[in-house]
Amino acid sequence: MKQDIHPEYYQATVTCNCGNTFTVGSTKEEIHVEICSKCHQFYTGTQKANAVRGRIEKFNRKYGVKAEA
Repeated sequence: MKQDIHPEYYQATVTCNCGNTFTVGSTKEEIHVEICSKCHQFYTGTQKANAVRGRIEKFNRKYGVKAEA
């Protein structure tokens, strides 16, 4: 490898808006994010399943799909 062409590598502290902090390897010393795995709806299981069901029912009505018994 060539000398003196690679960026410095740090153990960066990532800070989320929810207050969660964790450490990752990066070329920056500090990273600020808006959403992380502790507060993201997909990972916490708090996503709105009712909204998804409503879209599925709307699709089925639009295209005349019958529900199986």
